[in-house]
Amino acid sequence: MVTEPSRRGRKRDPERDAVILDAALAELAESGYAGMTTDAVAARAGVGKAAMYRRWPSKAELALDAVARLDGATIDPDALPDTGSLRGDLRAILALQDDVDDERRLRVMVGLASMLADDERLAAAITAPWIDANRTILRRAVARGEIAPTTDVETMAGIIPTLVTYRVCFQRLPIPPSYVGMLVETVLLPALGVDGRQQH
Repeated sequence: MVTEPSRRGRKRDPERDAVILDAALAELAESGYAGMTTDAVAARAGVGKAAMYRRWPSKAELALDAVARLDGATIDPDALPDTGSLRGDLRAILALQDDVDDERRLRVMVGLASMLADDERLAAAITAPWIDANRTILRRAVARGEIAPTTDVETMAGIIPTLVTYRVCFQRLPIPPSYVGMLVETVLLPALGVDGRQQH
């Protein structure tokens, strides 16, 4: 096509992308994935549909990037909590999901729940940043001698965000400090061979 080279050469506008992704998050929170349309996102963002399709040819791709933006604003892989203890790190990383944007996150995640089983990419977009973060935290704990070198870090790193995703997406509940404390002390630390009560 004659227009294809010019499209490829066009620079993306990070500010416009951010506006569109925020609009997509708002639509997901209000209408869920099934009810979200690219037309509605374009109208909310104040952009033309052509601009939308140049960036995201499908609704699924738009939702994937919107979720990545949501988690990217919450977790910075280069600035993970480092409290000096496994217990403190686990509490801190879980507490990141109970921030000032928690209500919007809850609504977005609930809106995506129906698609998690149907789109592996979406499930990965939701959990992958948290799996990476937990992997780092658990490897630190191994290096400090808090947990055994034989600990299955990969499995545990995946279990933690799965528990949180189930609570948020399917139980439709937030992640308050009381839940964080219960999860760390009675589930995660014992599963990792640590007596949470002694650490506390």
